[in-house]
Amino acid sequence: MISDVRFKMIAVVAALAGSLSAGYAASETASHALASPESFASVGDTEKRSAAIFTELGKVLTHPRCTNCHPAGDRPHQGDSARLHQPPVTRGADGHGLEAMRCNTCHQNANFEPGRMPGHPDWHLAPREMAWEGKTVGEICEQIRDPARNGGRKVEDLIDHIGKDTLVGWAWKPGFGRSPVPGTQQQAGALVEAWVKNGAACPAP
Repeated sequence: MISDVRFKMIAVVAALAGSLSAGYAASETASHALASPESFASVGDTEKRSAAIFTELGKVLTHPRCTNCHPAGDRPHQGDSARLHQPPVTRGADGHGLEAMRCNTCHQNANFEPGRMPGHPDWHLAPREMAWEGKTVGEICEQIRDPARNGGRKVEDLIDHIGKDTLVGWAWKPGFGRSPVPGTQQQAGALVEAWVKNGAACPAP
């Protein structure tokens, strides 16, 4: 006969496995589409076309994979539900955590699938001035084209930053149980390039 304690442990493990499987299934069935820049060619007004392209890019920028590390405060969030990060870490002076608990204490150079731990060599929070959690796509657009709030970049620099930076690219390969951002990093870079070439206009806040 199985003891009560052993039975409860089996039940907990089964429930956890079911939960993880459900999360993985959800991530596998979520929409991953991004419209191409060419699909906006019918928008005759250049400024409106540019704003529409950025709105499409907003599907990436407002996804939890991005907003979790661009928080409004000093604590990162995690998961598709954007819950506060556990353990309760804070950004520290350089965005890489406090001295007593640095990000790379747990987050190694790559995802560690057996532990469900995401990773990248430069894992850290975005600077406070680049926080866009809770903002509209239009507000993020105004922020992201402002060198004072985008890491000192020209809008042209954002093409490579979003389209090629490997830490940004993690959002498309986040590991088990986490939904990736829509499309591909290459497609997102193409949207940024098209947005810039059409005047880097922003949708209404």
